[in-house]
Amino acid sequence: MKRFVIAVYVENKYGVLTRVAGMFMRKGFNIDSLTVGETDNPEYSRITITLNGDDYAGEQLINQLKKLHNVKKVKCLENDNTVERELMLIKVSNSSETRSEIMDAADIYRAKVIDYTTETICIEITGEPAKINAFIDVMKPLGIVEICRTGVVALERGGNILGK
Repeated sequence: MKRFVIAVYVENKYGVLTRVAGMFMRKGFNIDSLTVGETDNPEYSRITITLNGDDYAGEQLINQLKKLHNVKKVKCLENDNTVERELMLIKVSNSSETRSEIMDAADIYRAKVIDYTTETICIEITGEPAKINAFIDVMKPLGIVEICRTGVVALERGGNILGK
């Protein structure tokens, strides 16, 4: 299985996201993460999708996406030429026994405490998905209360521009 990061440049219209996500469902693929947002041109949005599959499946999905109405461009981003980031908010149990370990880990991972109570600490962290996953592993034994992740956003390095 290979991990794919697919960038889809679409018209910013009602129902486009449903058509794109529905195509994955019809083909029987699970989307690992999906992020969407308006681009610098309000007429267009950019969808970033991550999923796992073999090369044949990845090629077929890209070809099917290109056929969808309202899709302007589709590109599979190469791992070695892509900048990826994700945002996560994580709430962990706060106690006198774990507080310093939580704060030290947040400092090491360059995370930011955004809410603090006597019961919980809420932390914001950004970075590559591997960094986010590693931070979760550190926090698990300390008592994770709740997690919210954005999903991957990604851009190609250098002068390549998808939407132009």
